Amino acid sequence: MKIKRALLSVSEKKGIVKLAQKLHDAGVEIVSTGGTMKAIKEAGIPVLYVSDVTGFPEIMDGRVKTLNPYIHGGILAVRDNPEHQKAMQQHKITGIDLVVVNLYPFKQTIAKPDVELAEAIENIDIGGPAMIRAAAKNFKYVTVVVNPDHYDEVASMISKDDEVAYKFRMKLAQEAFEHTAEYDTCIQNYLAKQLDK
Repeated sequence: MKIKRALLSVSEKKGIVKLAQKLHDAGVEIVSTGGTMKAIKEAGIPVLYVSDVTGFPEIMDGRVKTLNPYIHGGILAVRDNPEHQKAMQQHKITGIDLVVVNLYPFKQTIAKPDVELAEAIENIDIGGPAMIRAAAKNFKYVTVVVNPDHYDEVASMISKDDEVAYKFRMKLAQEAFEHTAEYDTCIQNYLAKQLDK
């Protein structure tokens, strides 16, 4: 599947601007959120704010920004299903072919001495895992990247072939589900310890 539009939304910014530049050079439209968008924009790379895609502002201190049919429809659409194509056209949903997301730093937050429960709770990512899982589920059509170590390889494939190889997309999907599973395990372990106090 040719990669035309990418959604970049990362807590760990390492390598994201370089990736955005390579994607832009390959003709990929970039959609982004908050801090990630700011870093990309400051580097002079064209980027579309997620609110311009959804038609809805980030609200509730950023708790709600990507949980929207314009995002999830774009990620989850089965590209060769006529009914899905019809729904995309009817609702003016553009496909998202690459999802680059890493999650709020929950593990790092709870590692801080005397961290308050409220701070830990605010570092539980909701939209990130939803996008990661949606993209991983739809790996037949969508590439999901949760690890910055893959940025160069993915960018090279896109520059060379306009797409990411199927088997590699499946590998990235497997890594993505492993990533969200570990994240949720960390959260449930932390909450279990709070119950024991």
